[in-house]
Amino acid sequence: MKLRRWPAHQIVWRWHFYAGLFCIPFMLLLSVTGGIYLFKPQVEAALDAPYEHLVLTGTAALAHQQVQAALEAVPGAVLHAYELQANPQSAVRVLVKQGAVISRVYVHPQTLQILNIAREDSKLMRIVHELHGNLLLGARGSYLVELAASWAIVMVITGLYLWWPKAGQGLAGVVYPRMRKSSRVFWRDLHGVVGFWISFFTLFLLISGLPWTKSWGGMLKEIRQIQTMHVQMGNIKIQPQDWTVGGVAAGEHAAHEGHAMQSHVHHHAQDYRLLDPLVATVAPLQLTPPVLVAPPSNKSADWTARSDAQNRPLRVNIRFDTVGNMIERKNFADKPWLDRVIGMGVAIHEGQLFGWFNQLLGVVTALGLALLSVSAVVLWWKRLANASLFRTLGAPPSSQRPARFAWAMIAVMLSLGVLLPFFGLSLLLVLLMERYVMPYFPMLANYLGLRQAI
Repeated sequence: MKLRRWPAHQIVWRWHFYAGLFCIPFMLLLSVTGGIYLFKPQVEAALDAPYEHLVLTGTAALAHQQVQAALEAVPGAVLHAYELQANPQSAVRVLVKQGAVISRVYVHPQTLQILNIAREDSKLMRIVHELHGNLLLGARGSYLVELAASWAIVMVITGLYLWWPKAGQGLAGVVYPRMRKSSRVFWRDLHGVVGFWISFFTLFLLISGLPWTKSWGGMLKEIRQIQTMHVQMGNIKIQPQDWTVGGVAAGEHAAHEGHAMQSHVHHHAQDYRLLDPLVATVAPLQLTPPVLVAPPSNKSADWTARSDAQNRPLRVNIRFDTVGNMIERKNFADKPWLDRVIGMGVAIHEGQLFGWFNQLLGVVTALGLALLSVSAVVLWWKRLANASLFRTLGAPPSSQRPARFAWAMIAVMLSLGVLLPFFGLSLLLVLLMERYVMPYFPMLANYLGLRQAI
């Protein structure tokens, strides 16, 4: 029997159909929340506008006095981090920690009046971030997002296969939709053309988002630990991982989009006096804001200062000893190669690496994914125009002839199954159910369009 290089068109169409049916709700949610999060700097600047351009009639208070005012406003709290002012007329932001709760206290730099107290986990963009990353369900939500992202990668690959132009087809329906054809042809062209134009950046966003997920990100974390183990054995301090995994923060500054800071030991008010010369030392360095100065933790006696910029390559970490001398400065280039690769991917994913054009690419991709989802539903509904949803799901019909072996596609699916464990396990489960369970439920198999294949 002559072997086919690729499987029959109907088989790939069916994979694409079922992948889309599962992924569409997730893609709509991720495209909306991701599109909003692209503008995190602008949104947070607008929300914080009332705390900018304050009226000062004299000399500002010292940093440790501003911290003390914030701590008195939240009884029982300890200093988590002090954020350097963007300009002298800005309110001072002091992050304080009370148990497991981190709050941002806005303090007038001169009068020490408390202007606002807001929990970090209640911030609008923090909620959007959590909704995008784990559906507000913690680790369980992260697993769901990872599963959807894995199948979405398959959906894009199979979609490109279905889009691939036939010999002599021309550009119509390939790079632009045919506007004067029937409604069904227009929606099919729109679905395929939009999918083609955003396919590369969609794949990039899906892959660059995987390090945040519980399973895939956890594996990367293990690889990172192995990679840095020999460096740490040489007594060279490696910067903590600064991207989140499955909604659990990893790093030094938990309050800032998942970068966890170790719990600080309790300090008396006079212990924070070192903050004054540290702020004077860090401010002239012109680190990219927000710039955070943090006291010693229960794991280190050093004070730290860092840029927590969303554009990860601009981040800097500095350590100071107990008397305020700088003992170490680490730039992005000093990070392990895995951190640099992921950091660049995260910066692009969040629309921050190359300015407004990065945001524009993200918005176009988010809008394209939403349009793909809507057009897919329209096409599905048109397939059901002469049938009832209670009688058939509308899946592409199975081929009347047995499918020949398709080694190339099998190799692609096996590779994806290894690289994306959630996809591999779920695909195996589907194949086992189709082979061993569906024969006992012919009506369900017929509804799903599997009867002929069985």
